[in-house]
Amino acid sequence: MMQTRILIIEDHVLVREALALTLAQVREGVHCQQASNATDALALLEADPDCDLLVVDLMLPEINGFSLLGVIAKRFPDVPALVVSALDDRESVHRAMKAGASGFVSKASPSNTLIEAVRTVLAGGVFTPEASTGTSTGVDSGNRNRRASQAFAERFQLTAAQGRVLELVAQGKSNRDIAEFLGLSEGTVKVHVSAILRALGVTSRAQALLLMTRAGLRV
Repeated sequence: MMQTRILIIEDHVLVREALALTLAQVREGVHCQQASNATDALALLEADPDCDLLVVDLMLPEINGFSLLGVIAKRFPDVPALVVSALDDRESVHRAMKAGASGFVSKASPSNTLIEAVRTVLAGGVFTPEASTGTSTGVDSGNRNRRASQAFAERFQLTAAQGRVLELVAQGKSNRDIAEFLGLSEGTVKVHVSAILRALGVTSRAQALLLMTRAGLRV
């Protein structure tokens, strides 16, 4: 039996394990390796580049997924990468595909969408949310939530930059993660977060998240 080797690059252990269980359903002979960050993933690829597919999260510590995709495209051009991320707005999808991804699946999608995407990419194809009528739900949900987030930000007169920071705060990202993703200094992110809390009339991130939840946002 021919083995299919997949490397999962995701910093949350439970998510990695859930992905591995789902990927085992793609076909017989699937073998999954796991890495919690880009550095470990690149070390595994350097040691053994005979990999059939990478499954990559975008919000990784140290080196984010967008940067990692660029490195992989240059150093391991024959290894396709499928992004599986909660950052499922159109801008993130476009940016990931431009960086070298061969496919994109929202974490809000059902497992059969991930299986379909993996099979498509392994067969040499490209998979995007629009590629299948059954895969748009997660991204549409993400877009609706982003529009709701924008409306929420406008309600409290937040700037566009503050609104984007607030979206990432709602996903539980640290100041460091947000700074890395947006290309800002950590100090600038702290200033944005402080301004956001003042505008919302709250004193902590937890209170801000509670306020967003009550407004009907998915956090």
